[in-house]
Amino acid sequence: MWPVASGVAWRTLKNVVTTPSLLFPSLLFPLFFFTAFAGGLSQVRNVPGFDYAGDYTSFQFVFVLLQSAAFGGVFTGFGVARDFEGGFARRLLLASANRSGIVLGYGLAALLRWGITATLLTAIALAVGMDVGGGESDLVGLYTLALLVNVAGFCWSAGIAMRLRTIQAGPLMQMPVFLTLFLAPVYVPLELLSGAMHTVARANPVTYVLEAGRGFISGEPIHAGLAFALALGLAAVFGLWALRGLRAAEAAGA
Repeated sequence: MWPVASGVAWRTLKNVVTTPSLLFPSLLFPLFFFTAFAGGLSQVRNVPGFDYAGDYTSFQFVFVLLQSAAFGGVFTGFGVARDFEGGFARRLLLASANRSGIVLGYGLAALLRWGITATLLTAIALAVGMDVGGGESDLVGLYTLALLVNVAGFCWSAGIAMRLRTIQAGPLMQMPVFLTLFLAPVYVPLELLSGAMHTVARANPVTYVLEAGRGFISGEPIHAGLAFALALGLAAVFGLWALRGLRAAEAAGA
């Protein structure tokens, strides 16, 4: 399994790093959102009832970090679809004795790809003076949650890619993730939402992952156990979805 996984991961990551059209969007989109939300909307911090312990930069940094993690996985799913469409994945299936290593390899590439984005995003956030109230264990908790979101995002998109095996499935991979993220409390805490938006956000598992991440970076953790349970659950469910997608590709002869 590991030789296959490492080979797939290396090839996928190399393609991303050496292809500007693949690398730059995954780097620039999170930076754009971070600048727009943390900078352009900073006065939202003064809304009555906005009782978040940290500054608005850290409030938005957590959302953009989780967003970059999810889409780092989704963008790698696009690569899976391209490999099936171009015929490489079919040859890979024929050559691999343990085909689960293929999914693992793409997953490792998704994680490493997001690691580049997360490093750059964190460096820029710290450079502009983001307030970090949490300690080392809190930050480990934050980035571990983001890692699980990356795994869930990749497994969701990979399951779609291996079932449909065409890059035309891109919107189906992307839009549910986009909508789920933006139906969480993006701009203000959950308590300041009202009406249908509050109801939807309360039912959204990403809300509790987001609030836990914000609690970690501010040094006042909340919903930590629930957030990890939900993130692990999403990663496990979509991991099974991805493996069943692999079986569907095998049955179809890719």
